Amino acid sequence: MAATFLQLTNELLREMNEVSLTTANFNNAVGVQAHVKDAVNRGYLDIVNEEPQFPFLAVESSGEIDPFYGNTSIETIAGQRWYELKPSSDSLLTDYGYVDWDDFYLTTIGVSGESAPYTSKNLRFITLEEWKDYYRSSENEDDASEQQYGEPRRVVRSPDNRKFGLSPIPDKAYKVYFYAYVLPTEMVSFSDESVIPITYKPVLLARARYYIHQFKQDSQAAAFALEDYKRGLKLMKANLMQPSPTYMKDDRVRFV
Repeated sequence: MAATFLQLTNELLREMNEVSLTTANFNNAVGVQAHVKDAVNRGYLDIVNEEPQFPFLAVESSGEIDPFYGNTSIETIAGQRWYELKPSSDSLLTDYGYVDWDDFYLTTIGVSGESAPYTSKNLRFITLEEWKDYYRSSENEDDASEQQYGEPRRVVRSPDNRKFGLSPIPDKAYKVYFYAYVLPTEMVSFSDESVIPITYKPVLLARARYYIHQFKQDSQAAAFALEDYKRGLKLMKANLMQPSPTYMKDDRVRFV
């Protein structure tokens, strides 16, 4: 469950002892009501920009086959190096907000016509400079003249960050899995819901409150709100992003 734009705005307006908005006049808000709406959106975007890998920003749940595979996949075509990360997107404005380039996985599991033994392997990320220095010339020659392709071992990011390339060029169809996260947009309609879970609503309200007090030139109240936000964001990251615990283990065999 998540809070709507109207609910968030009205909660702050009530704190300020201002008139609440309704579904009828929400889009036409002016004055302080309009400023509170803006503050909510600023706080909202601040939070999602703080950590692009928050779980609630994931494109899908982990892996259609195996949770380690990724939450989205692209099927390759023999002889084609470059693939759009988000084929349905036509601009940077609708692309993924974040892609984990260290976790690309290639497999033939789930590819039509493939059977055991399957190919399954991690793809090593290399920089565009490394690929240009060591692989581009030979692989382009293979593509143009001999059309000799192979099983991809490396993944490279395109200069505009909108595509990934495979090295060597794929010799057949594979599935490439990776983890992608959405790029949230501002809330506009009164019914638009924040992607932030309701548990962390106070963090969003604290950030919006900070902007409101700044507008009112109440520096002390703004400072208090900022501290609330920082404390809440720290807990939010600890709860949602904290890595798995590490531990030491004695692997010697005990003889009794």
